[in-house]
Amino acid sequence: MTKGPSHRARFLAGLAVALALGVGLSLLWVRSARVGAAQDRERREAVSSLRVLVDLVERAGVEGEAVRQAVAAWQKRPPPASAQGQRPPPATARVVVFQGVLLEASTDPEDVGERAAPRRLSREEKPLFDRGQRLRGAVMGNREGGASRPEIEVERLGEGRLHLAAPLERDGEVVGHVEIATPPPAPVPARGTLPALLALALPLLAFAGISRATSRRGLLALAAFGLLAVSLFAFGSWGLRSVEAGRLQAHATVGATVRALVAQEVGLLSQLGLPADPAPRPGDLDVDAYRRPTGILTADGAVDPVRAAADAREASTQGMSALGGAFFLAFLALAIVGLGAVNRLASTLSRHRQAYVYTLPAMLGMLVLVFFPFAYAITISFTDYSIYNSNQPLAEIWVGLKNYGSILGDFGIVKQAADGSRIFNYANFYWTLFFTVVWTVTNVAIGVSLGLLLALVLNTKGLALRPIYRVLFILPWAMPNYITALIWQGMFHRQFGVVNHSLSLVGLTPISWFDEPFTSYLTALATNGWLSFPFMMVISLGALQSISADLYEAARVDGATRWQQFRSITLPSLKPALVPAVIISVVWTFNMFNIIFLVTQGQPGGATEILVTQAYKLAFQQYRYGYAAAYSTVIFLILLVYGVFQNRVTRATEGI
Repeated sequence: MTKGPSHRARFLAGLAVALALGVGLSLLWVRSARVGAAQDRERREAVSSLRVLVDLVERAGVEGEAVRQAVAAWQKRPPPASAQGQRPPPATARVVVFQGVLLEASTDPEDVGERAAPRRLSREEKPLFDRGQRLRGAVMGNREGGASRPEIEVERLGEGRLHLAAPLERDGEVVGHVEIATPPPAPVPARGTLPALLALALPLLAFAGISRATSRRGLLALAAFGLLAVSLFAFGSWGLRSVEAGRLQAHATVGATVRALVAQEVGLLSQLGLPADPAPRPGDLDVDAYRRPTGILTADGAVDPVRAAADAREASTQGMSALGGAFFLAFLALAIVGLGAVNRLASTLSRHRQAYVYTLPAMLGMLVLVFFPFAYAITISFTDYSIYNSNQPLAEIWVGLKNYGSILGDFGIVKQAADGSRIFNYANFYWTLFFTVVWTVTNVAIGVSLGLLLALVLNTKGLALRPIYRVLFILPWAMPNYITALIWQGMFHRQFGVVNHSLSLVGLTPISWFDEPFTSYLTALATNGWLSFPFMMVISLGALQSISADLYEAARVDGATRWQQFRSITLPSLKPALVPAVIISVVWTFNMFNIIFLVTQGQPGGATEILVTQAYKLAFQQYRYGYAAAYSTVIFLILLVYGVFQNRVTRATEGI
């Protein structure tokens, strides 16, 4: 085969792969965005329907026969038509009252016969009661400190069904809750097949025509990349317009549904003889999880064109990031295939296939146990993922770089108190980073210095009982570090600790070690210093014993002092072993979770937190999983930059 056809085949294959990748990923995003818009519409319609039922039950007095009549009438009303014009089956409803732990009303098919309402909840229905208590806690907590917990719970069940729950209030107090379960929604029609086929076929046909006219590698590459860019841009523009149109259509559908629901509620109020004042308003039904109006609908249920357009543009902006990633992968695939990297990779795999077969299990294990969790953590770092929205798709809680901006953009280390004094904001990222760096540098310095000193002592010829010393010095490292941390934490106890007891014996005042940042830091420093020196001692001792005695003999003949021998022979010989050990020690100390968490516990007031303990508390005490993932990613990047810089500067691992 001549060189020209080889280029043609590679670039044609590369263009085909790149188009399939770019157009395929873009089509997936477009369909996902349209499904997301449909699901958001379904959720808003279900919330609006739930709000109508809550309003009916509250107007009926929350308890009694009037409530059951209101729920039955709500159940019998014709549901609003879906976006496709179909009328789904009605939703089922339950009303739970805390007083007496009662199921006050229900249209659920399971609540018939002996289980018919009204009745007390059974033991196995405790989650039903707990859900109401959770909603009551959210309402009361939000009233005290601002909205932070959802007051309407929405859970997506199998087949796309929704389960929603909202609190019932009487005289300002939460006295129960209402929950509904919606039927499966109509499927979202798949669109975009024809534009995708055109975006795939036209560039390939055009490239086939160009390749007949020329066989020059540069022109073929330029044509392939140009056709790919034009095709992806055209398809991406269609996709963004399609998604924007879908969002606008969803808002219009919700507006029509809300107006229909209000008309039904007015009719039900008249039918049931319930108070009609204040009159229900369409704008009050379309609310978010905190029962606040979304603002996309006006008070009369009409779509606010400005807010709707802004929401559509926001979806388009998010889509640009997704499409940009797809386009980057497509161009990368074209470069890899078209420029011959795949051919070279295939040749390498064929030549060393036996080695790759042997390493395949380890590679698969790393993929499942390391790379996938790492990639997932990176992904959720761009979301507002928390314990309160764990059931929502990532697309609905995507916040982009907001978490990183919140972490890295807050420089308020020192704040001014109400009395005018200045106080340290120990929760600030930069304070925690500063303390982590100080903690790491001091601990590594102590560990290296003390470990090297002990190694020099143990390397002395003729030292009596040297094997016993080696065993004793290795014991701190051999013991589980969490046991050591708990022991040292008890030793620094204000009243019963052996350290303060020893101070009292010599006439000194006992110290409240964990009440001040500096003394609290000293407790952690002493604990970690005790744990860290054996490792450096073992590394240093092994390196010292590998140095030839002839070097020292020659230096003594030349008249070198002990210090000159240490500086010119010992330290250079220790460098290949010590520098990697120092890098490992820095990473270990930077992430030394146990010592801080068990000894100081961040006292006082978070002043002695390090980055890794702060990330843990963000995730498992504050349940801000997305924010904690971003925090952890920043920690990883800091250590990555340090490791690369240290390796390049010292060149200590070049021979490894």
